[in-house]
Order: sequence, then C-alpha cells, then structure tokens
Amino acid sequence: MAKASSGSAGKGDVFSIDRIRKLIDLMEERGISEVDLKQSDQQIRLVRGSAQPVVAQPVAPIAAAPPTPSAPSAEEAEDGPHIHVIKAPMVGTFYSKANPQAEDFVKVGSKISADTTVCIVEAMKVFNEIPAEISGTIVAVMAQNEDAVDFGRPLFKVDTRG
Repeated sequence: MAKASSGSAGKGDVFSIDRIRKLIDLMEERGISEVDLKQSDQQIRLVRGSAQPVVAQPVAPIAAAPPTPSAPSAEEAEDGPHIHVIKAPMVGTFYSKANPQAEDFVKVGSKISADTTVCIVEAMKVFNEIPAEISGTIVAVMAQNEDAVDFGRPLFKVDTRG
C-alpha cells in the first residue's frame, strides 16, 4: 500500500504531501483527469471524475475476471449507435446487489430508467449507489459481484431502443 509522507520527505519522493497537492492543482488547472505515479514498488493514482472529487488512492494490479456464464461478454453483445456502456465512475469494489441475500439490482433483460440503481461501488468504505443515467434494456453485465473496478471500466451495456 502506498504511504503518503509528510512534506519533509526527500525531493525525489513522489508521495510527499506537497508534491501530491501540486499535482492536484495542476490537474485542476490543466483539466487533466488522471495521473498515475510509480516509485519503486509503490504506486498512486489521482483520478478526477465529472461529478467526483479528486481521489488519491493506492492502486493494486487488477486481474481480469471471466464473464459470467449467464450473461454475454462485452464482445458478444451487439454494438451500435443504440448501445450505451455504463462505466465505473470511480475506483472501488463492484457490488451487483444490496446485500448477499438480495437479488441483483439488474441482470440481462432488465428494463431500466435513468434513476434505476444498477449497482453499488464501494470506495474508501463509502457505498455509492450508481444510477443508470439512461433508459433501456440491459444487454450485457461485464463485471461480477465483488470485482475490483477501475475508473472507466465498462460495467453494463444498455440497448437504448427499449
């Protein structure tokens, strides 16, 4: 886990608080949405989303999970102008249901509206309900319950024709 150090760290330390603050200011000033830094075996990623605050969080490598057998993979779902991809708005853990005993929020074939909650992404112990923000039918679920997800990872494909 990357450890941010105080401003008294050496000049070459990419994890000093002063350097991180300068990077955040630069990101805001230049409209940069993401910065990924690595020093030795430590890594930190700063991400700005459209509606999310800047997040400083250590990032571990994420292994790709195989698609669920009951849902078509991203490649199997027909792409076209009527297909919209719902992406992860932040780094965190993907939950397809509210609790282990509950049904999935949505599955392939589910009809959704813009305010339908499609999943939860837990980030830094905060459980964020993710709305669809579009109406249509779920045609692919591209993440499994409890997957680690990165900012911008495709989670669902939605056919906006119905």
